[in-house]
Amino acid sequence: MKKFILAICAVTLVVSQGLADSSTEKIVGRLNSASQVLNEIMATPDKAVPTSILSNATCVAVIPSYKKAAFVVGATYGQGVVTCKTARTGKWSAPAFIQMSGGSFGFQIGGQATDLVLIAVNQRGMQDLLKTKFKIGGDAAASAGPVGRNAAAATNLTLKSELLTYSRSQGLFAGIDLNGAVVHQNTDDTRTYYGHDVPFQTILDGSVATPPSGRQFVRTVAKYFHRAQ
Repeated sequence: MKKFILAICAVTLVVSQGLADSSTEKIVGRLNSASQVLNEIMATPDKAVPTSILSNATCVAVIPSYKKAAFVVGATYGQGVVTCKTARTGKWSAPAFIQMSGGSFGFQIGGQATDLVLIAVNQRGMQDLLKTKFKIGGDAAASAGPVGRNAAAATNLTLKSELLTYSRSQGLFAGIDLNGAVVHQNTDDTRTYYGHDVPFQTILDGSVATPPSGRQFVRTVAKYFHRAQ
């Protein structure tokens, strides 16, 4: 019973820390952190996301500092940003905000917070999935993404998966199994950032202009996409 109570406390701590991060300043900081995560990952091409995946990406989500707490059972929670390539112009949309939570996914116990990257590789992508919350591996077929120059593996995975998932912990970047994690819209951050409620599909289909503080993240995603092309 004591261990169970500790587990509940751990879950509560992880989630409550995330819910407290809804100020504009912290949201902008999260956008900047997401840009930094992508730049650092792509700085080493032989260990980065293969160009064949980048060229097929329809949406890119980054969750910096995905946190874990575990006492017998584990809980994970993180907040992130996502942009999707719009059908009308082919440009990347303004950032939308997401939350992700679930059980333990094999992260090192006691390790540092983990950066996550989710890449949608077909037309359904996160733009449709984010109409409601979705479960990775349930509502969206997902695979641990390949890294480096493994183009053959990348091609095979994009044929059978809607999402490719990656993690970076202690400087190591690799595909990760996130099946069972739940992703949903962060309406509080959306309201805080844009000043009013905006449907996620409206943001991700390109109908909302990117605010100045969000341009760095969108440009970072666009830079690597165009490089892949």
